[in-house]
Amino acid sequence: MSNVGEGRLTTHVLDTASGKPAAGMKIALYRIAGEERTLLKTVTTNDDGRCDAPLLQGADFATGAYELVFEAGAYLAAQGTPLPQPAFLDRIPIRFGMAENVHYHVPLLVSPYGYSTYRGS
Repeated sequence: MSNVGEGRLTTHVLDTASGKPAAGMKIALYRIAGEERTLLKTVTTNDDGRCDAPLLQGADFATGAYELVFEAGAYLAAQGTPLPQPAFLDRIPIRFGMAENVHYHVPLLVSPYGYSTYRGS
């Protein structure tokens, strides 16, 4: 299941309500194996809404199932966005598979009442 080489995982977050990168959003990365969910790392987006380095690369990259959890509620509240209690969106989990030893880019477009993702490049 593991391929060591050129594979890497990246992400970035855009705040579609403000039209700006989502700077300061916390993101957790988990590896999924059956019913087990193992936290690999937590990061915070930079001023460009990106991580300063790939989430996985080189020897740390392995094919398999993963989950990114974006702390959207905390980010939006920190921006002064009025949110109901509880917020419609709080933590946004995106579970995905990486089947090849290549670049996977999993971006998030977020607003207080909706989000979307896709496999980017």
